Amino acid sequence: MGAGKAAAAMAAAVDTAWPDADLSGVVCTRYEHGVPAGRIRVLEAGHPVPDQASETAAREILSAVGGLSPDDLVIALISGGGSATLALPINGLTLEQKQQITRQLLHSGAGISEINTVRTQLSRIKGGKLAAAVAPARLLTLVISDVPGDDPAIVASGPTIRGDSTPADALRVLNRYGIDIPAAVHDRLAPAEPQEPIAYQGEHRIVASPSQALEAAAKEARKLGFAVVNLGDRIEGESKAYARDTAKLARSVLEKGKSAHTPTMLISGGETSVTIGKEGAGRGGRNMEFLLALAVELDGEPDIYALAGDSDGIDGTEDAAGAIITPDTLSRAVTAGFDPVDVLQRHDSYSLFQRLDDLVITGPTLTNVNDIRIVAVT
Repeated sequence: MGAGKAAAAMAAAVDTAWPDADLSGVVCTRYEHGVPAGRIRVLEAGHPVPDQASETAAREILSAVGGLSPDDLVIALISGGGSATLALPINGLTLEQKQQITRQLLHSGAGISEINTVRTQLSRIKGGKLAAAVAPARLLTLVISDVPGDDPAIVASGPTIRGDSTPADALRVLNRYGIDIPAAVHDRLAPAEPQEPIAYQGEHRIVASPSQALEAAAKEARKLGFAVVNLGDRIEGESKAYARDTAKLARSVLEKGKSAHTPTMLISGGETSVTIGKEGAGRGGRNMEFLLALAVELDGEPDIYALAGDSDGIDGTEDAAGAIITPDTLSRAVTAGFDPVDVLQRHDSYSLFQRLDDLVITGPTLTNVNDIRIVAVT
């Protein structure tokens, strides 16, 4: 069983690895991320907002693991995106209400850990509850992490791994960002009653992580003759704010590197956020917003180039993984009829990069180890 953007590819690998085993199963991935997985059935559902297919998938997976014995082994294949592709709201909360709460959170500027705290507490399958359904069978969870810090209870909101979050934590997140919730949800989260412990969680292993992706990128950069500054995989916060910090750092590296004549590459991961007001937004994800904000901050600074994208091939809800910027990005944008600052305020970076032919389009990569940002100071 499994869920997330890498679920189908992971399932195909499991099917190939055990050709002689008595193997069956079902996983759910994002639309257009499915691949044949032999004896394991692949479902597709909505992301980042769950849909009816997400709820159907959750029920099918719960049904598949029911009635097992201690002699059975369940392998859970979990990756980022599973929070949306598996959805089974708590009693008293409809799927439509959960969709509305999710949309508000995605536009609020909340971090992924905060969003998944809410998702966990509003679900009948997340936060280790799927593990409880597996018992008494043996359980091994294989995780491809897409979250800062690699907490397996946060990846896909931990369907087989219970974290430390509580209903009160979820309510604090909802209140912090002014999220409208039904009265029944507030009442469900408000009581300070101790949670019943999840008695069984099995074993888990992280098989791929953002830090591994960053180190692989750093290794390639060194082969190309760059000095590397790895800023880590825990970057969070507003995309525009991080762009300002990155511009300052890049300028500092440029100034210091002139005497040494050493090209330097700044590499970072993590997951920034974009706060969208009531006026709504155009097109573009957090990486494109970061890049356009960085271009505005650099204001044509020579010798600084950047690429940013989501490792799953989809930045936000668009068909591009991300984009690139060069020293002449702003001038080319103005020539093409854009006001970059206005575009940034309207969160419409995709339209600008599309016109400039600077989008990075990979298609679904069938994995998900979060974002990667590369700034080359030459």
